[in-house]
Amino acid sequence: MQFAARRLWPKALAALIACVLLAPAVSTPRIAPWGFDLAGMDRSVKPGDDFARYAGGTWMRDTAIPPDRASWGPFFELRAKAEADVKAIVDEVASQPHPAGSIEQKISDTYTSYLDVSAIESAGLAPVLADLSSISAARSHADVARLMGRPDLGVGGPLSISTWPDAVNPDRYAINIVQSGLTLPDRDYYLEDDPKFVEVRKKYRVYVGAMLALGHYPEPGHAADKIVALETEIARFQWSRAKRGDRDLTYHPKSQAELKAFAPDYPWDTALGALEIPRQDFFVVKEDEAIKHLTQLFRATPVETWRAYMTFHYLNGMADVLPLAFDDLAFDFNGRTLSGQPKKRERWKRATSALNAALGEAVGRLYVQRHFTPAAKAQIAALVENLRAAFRVRISALAWMSPRTKDEALRKLAMLRVKVGYPDSWRDYSTLEVRAGDPIANRKRALLWDWRRRIARLGQPTDRDEWGMTPQTVNAYYNGFFNEIVFPAAMLQPPYFDPDADAAINYGGIGGVIGHEMVHAFDDQGAKTDGRGVQRNWWTESDAARFKAMTMRLVEQYSRHEPLPGAHVNGQATLGENIGDNGGLGIAFEAYRTSLHDKRPPVLDGFTGEQRFFLSWAQTYRENIREAQLRANLASDPHSPSILRVNGVVRNMDEWYAAFDVKQGDALYLAPDARVRVW
Repeated sequence: MQFAARRLWPKALAALIACVLLAPAVSTPRIAPWGFDLAGMDRSVKPGDDFARYAGGTWMRDTAIPPDRASWGPFFELRAKAEADVKAIVDEVASQPHPAGSIEQKISDTYTSYLDVSAIESAGLAPVLADLSSISAARSHADVARLMGRPDLGVGGPLSISTWPDAVNPDRYAINIVQSGLTLPDRDYYLEDDPKFVEVRKKYRVYVGAMLALGHYPEPGHAADKIVALETEIARFQWSRAKRGDRDLTYHPKSQAELKAFAPDYPWDTALGALEIPRQDFFVVKEDEAIKHLTQLFRATPVETWRAYMTFHYLNGMADVLPLAFDDLAFDFNGRTLSGQPKKRERWKRATSALNAALGEAVGRLYVQRHFTPAAKAQIAALVENLRAAFRVRISALAWMSPRTKDEALRKLAMLRVKVGYPDSWRDYSTLEVRAGDPIANRKRALLWDWRRRIARLGQPTDRDEWGMTPQTVNAYYNGFFNEIVFPAAMLQPPYFDPDADAAINYGGIGGVIGHEMVHAFDDQGAKTDGRGVQRNWWTESDAARFKAMTMRLVEQYSRHEPLPGAHVNGQATLGENIGDNGGLGIAFEAYRTSLHDKRPPVLDGFTGEQRFFLSWAQTYRENIREAQLRANLASDPHSPSILRVNGVVRNMDEWYAAFDVKQGDALYLAPDARVRVW
């Protein structure tokens, strides 16, 4: 199906799409009356002044953020629903006995062990004493590197070593070496003079000391000072989000000899041995200058400081399966301080997250049996192909792109793979051991099992059928290594998709999401790979210059927004997502218009089809968010704030101006020559 775009549409497929997308609804949409929440609008706001509030202002005013959440909106509502759906499945599984070693036994024991807080409290620190003793026994930098390399400990470190496809040859896996080592959301939290960041740093130092004291670490206050100072030095050497997001700067292949010569201060043999990596002679260093400095910092930092650092990171990572004092302390900082979240999430909700992390595809297999149908998969696949056709038309019509580059772009679009709902084959967990009443060891075994699964693939062809998300995940993604877009089952629900909703709602909802992911193949970084996922330049020099100039206009446009006093959107760091939003919604609108076959859609409750399309997009991004979480997002999230994902997008679309009669003088108005349309 993914190669169908190389040729003209077969009549049968065109008929299927027309049938699926254009047939009148035969059932009531989940969101009455036609898939959009009319009561959530604030019609006292002019669409041209604040379209997000016009479309959802009453909902924003009247909807409280749940106390165990840092933000709330359709995306998080669906995540909460997925949690409840998984809980119902697991409760049923756990209510019955199962043979030892069966997947049902593993699901049940992973979940119920996490929930057994009485047993966790009674065990105290006993389950982690061996690990803490191993850390305290470190006497050399080689010992430190060995502990940092253990996949089951999660003690962190200035480097992260992982397996990913090789960006230049995505048919093989490579060992990637990436900067790491921080606890706070981004390096800016350590380095910026923003009073809010200064306050977070003070609270972080207190938190580190308190966590170490709970773990009976000697002189916890002194150790906390050393840890915060060390992480601050790590932050100084790390690249910024915008710089590390540039694929041209983050591909440095090296043999093992070259790696050791490049960064001789790091005990590579010891670290790679702890990771159980077989003999390899191909590595990809990402942030090369930063990694060189971080390895020097590794050697210059006393082992005593690294022991404290690893102890804290271990306790911080295991806090939710340690006694309540650890769990509460971790929430107070990681939840309340960093996100502004007033209440800890219920234990069962966190249990589903832990279960998904350990046995995600096993749970997903049960989830899709109950909550996703082959018919829904076919409907989304058809919608994807309709958007692909619209994107093809838009690329072909681009005035700024030469025929040579267009041919390459169209070839990449034709080769774009689509995955919908769930994988065709499921992960085999038969060798993963899970024991009842052993939540810490279960987590460690799951981490080690997954790491061994990954390194076993070294030297093998890449698995292009593998999924990077579970079916019960509410999200979607573009994978540049394989030039594919992926839509898990849990994402394909109202308000994004409802087979009984008005067509404009589905095109403005899931259609916009599909278009967004498609455009990631052609954003500022996706455009650096071809249809096979190979990182190479397929642009003419003049086309690349024009593309760069247009994207810089988008950077400047978004960087002017200041969601919090003194805190601006980073237009460069969010550029890829902003290109995806703007181009994706444009493609979805093109597909919607094509689907009408030159017929005028009916007016529903006073809204035209074009208006309903844009209202649907706004509905999917309505959100209330706590200030602390918004600040964290501005520092670390590649996406713009949700309100800007509405207002910042529609103001660049001529069709929105026509649909809502937006005029000069309206707050969101941009002169035609100031509107940016890349794709």
